Amino acid sequence: MEIHPPSAPAPVSDPSSVPAGSLLRGLNPEQYEAVTLPHVPALILAGAGSGKTRVLTTRIAWLLQTGQMSPGGVMAVTFTNKAAKEMLTRLSAMLPVNVRGMWIGTFHGLCNRFLRAHWKVAGLPQAFQILDSSDQLSAVKRVIKGMNLDEERFVPKQVSWFIAGAKEDGKRPGDVAIHDGQTQKLVEIYQAYEDQCQREGVVDFAELMLRTYELMRDNAPLREHYQRRFGHILVDEFQDTNRLQYAWLKMFAGPQCSVLAVGDDDQSIYAFRGAQVGNMADFEREFRVQHIIKLERNYRSCGNILDAANHLIGHNSRRLGKNLRTEAGPGEPVRVQESASDYSEAQWILEEAQQLHRQGMARREIAILYRSNAQSRVIESALFNAGIPYRVYGGLRFFERAEVKHALAYLRLIENCNDDTSYLRVVNFPTRGIGARTLEQLQDAARSSGRSLWQSVGAVGGKGGGNLVAFNQLIDSMRNETRGLTLREIIEVMLQRSGLVDFYRTEKEGADRIENLEELVNAAEAFVTQEGFGKDAVALPVDELAPGSMAEGLPRAVAAVDLKPDAETGEIMSPLAAFLTHAALEAGDNQAQAGQDAIQLMTVHSAKGLEFDAVFITGLEEGLFPHENSANEPDGLEEERRLMYVAITRARQRLYLSFSQTRMLHGQTRYHIKSRFFDELPETALKWLTPRTQGFGSGFARDYQAAWQRGSGLQSMVGAGQQPYRTPAPPPPMPTRSPTEVGGQRFKAGMSVFHTKFGEGVIVTLEGSGTEARAQVNFGRHGPKWLALSVAKLTIVE
Repeated sequence: MEIHPPSAPAPVSDPSSVPAGSLLRGLNPEQYEAVTLPHVPALILAGAGSGKTRVLTTRIAWLLQTGQMSPGGVMAVTFTNKAAKEMLTRLSAMLPVNVRGMWIGTFHGLCNRFLRAHWKVAGLPQAFQILDSSDQLSAVKRVIKGMNLDEERFVPKQVSWFIAGAKEDGKRPGDVAIHDGQTQKLVEIYQAYEDQCQREGVVDFAELMLRTYELMRDNAPLREHYQRRFGHILVDEFQDTNRLQYAWLKMFAGPQCSVLAVGDDDQSIYAFRGAQVGNMADFEREFRVQHIIKLERNYRSCGNILDAANHLIGHNSRRLGKNLRTEAGPGEPVRVQESASDYSEAQWILEEAQQLHRQGMARREIAILYRSNAQSRVIESALFNAGIPYRVYGGLRFFERAEVKHALAYLRLIENCNDDTSYLRVVNFPTRGIGARTLEQLQDAARSSGRSLWQSVGAVGGKGGGNLVAFNQLIDSMRNETRGLTLREIIEVMLQRSGLVDFYRTEKEGADRIENLEELVNAAEAFVTQEGFGKDAVALPVDELAPGSMAEGLPRAVAAVDLKPDAETGEIMSPLAAFLTHAALEAGDNQAQAGQDAIQLMTVHSAKGLEFDAVFITGLEEGLFPHENSANEPDGLEEERRLMYVAITRARQRLYLSFSQTRMLHGQTRYHIKSRFFDELPETALKWLTPRTQGFGSGFARDYQAAWQRGSGLQSMVGAGQQPYRTPAPPPPMPTRSPTEVGGQRFKAGMSVFHTKFGEGVIVTLEGSGTEARAQVNFGRHGPKWLALSVAKLTIVE
């Protein structure tokens, strides 16, 4: 049956003449045009802060009020339950209508509603259950165990991603192309998992989408029913749809359906989740879209912030194109800060945030954004030490993250093998064949004997008992292997020997977890320095460091500074024990309570959809933002630029951009150059708080590189035919400071110098003059150090 929708009232020529009380009152011309579109497919390019939610809800309300559609004839799809609830709340306030009859919700929510209504034809029990991600993982594990497969070869999480990925591509087991024996076995697991879910009457999230799509595709009467029913379909955040979601949409959209796709290709940042920014161009072509409306008037940010965003995103070649503008005036300039290190960067952010708060800005309106989760640790430490409440949005504080807690548990067992809590946490993580029954027997034996779990292992027999013994031997071997090592070295050994790094390499998004584990090394290094232990302090347990009890043959002598009394208890502590105490205190203290005014910390991905009065974007260095992995990925750099665009457009009044010359990454000090994004920002919108970096001639660059290599200290660390313990850091960015004369010697960046304690090094940068002059010198093995030139007595190496 052909649909002939009622004609819409003729829109007025001037939106400002809309009478008071009208739904359309207060819309700008572009919003008004989008709301009053005729009954045809259309694409709305909605820039950040342009009022797209208002357009969507007003469009629905206008269709209902003008009689063009009944409540049951509208479908609106969002990506979050929060967005769906907000839309329903606004509609209830705009019209006296029962919103329950409308199909407004997330893709998965609407699929659940559809399958509940058609459970029988979908081949499901009426009361089918939905598996969350942890339930799905458990189901996959049962399948792998039932097929007598090795979990080390077929890692359950990887199998789960394989199944989810196949479903999101619309593929059942028989549709997956088989190229090798591994894929063949994965397909067999997929089929067995499907059979198990069908027997148990359960579906996972990907199944909700796929089964709805297949039912609509294969059942013509059902498809025609819904295509007649929904005369209007509205899709929010269209740039984030994947292949299956777009195919699903086409099943519900009949030939007479008016599909309104609202999105922003400049904010497409979820390619790693399967989002296809190309769906917007496909929609324009396949639905023969004649109406493309750009919502470019921004109601959030001041002009300088928008100028920065527009200039940056203009460097992307594959975009539909728009230009944000505002009537709020230029506002404050975008402030740019260069710091010597990530620690000084964090301190600067802290001081600037405190100043904003003193000026009357609520802490909750201050956001600190970073590209990688691991970057939060240094910032958290600065806030923690200053006693400033903060909240990590969309994630956990550094020392509360699961992978960090696993690593700390291993360290606690090295320090004290009788720590039952730590023992239970990692005895079977990564998996080593120790099941719940074995652990129950172990705990029973420990309770009956009054001993620790570690001491009770011998009471458990069978294969499980043997695996417990193997775990104890692993901890023993780690303790022996780390005798005489520094805290940093102990953590590096533990990360490799425990299997944590290898385990997280198998995870789909394990790179972030590995970065957090590497950041734990940085945290330990910083702690040792801050607490005055000394860089080479041996970090053995206390009983092994007691006077007269040291084992012979330790690679380093143990200085008195290696043992310290705790400031509160007076307990003598080794660097390892002190660090573990510090981690426990920082994990549990200064956490913002619900409703408390606190600074917001988050990744840029987590910030999408949010806005703040003041935003700090940190770590703007090549290799970090844009991320080094982007160079090897199709569209990688353009997605990084879109991510930066999202970060910039979170700010309402103040925007700060910061980068540092040195940063601890992956357990090493790295020397960085500022992000290329700075070259893509308009100078007129920026205010540099520190001097701009200037280049030097190629001859100077060659001398600088050579001096850096001489200062790396590799020859003194490595014997003939041996590999260095650590790879040398790359040369730092070209220095910018002028030569400085102290004590009759003229120092300049790039110059080789000798220090009586640290040996030969190279000057990285210079600051101050006279008695206030100081230099940052890289001493290779001893790392970079700031030295007062009037005290250090450096000798220039010719």
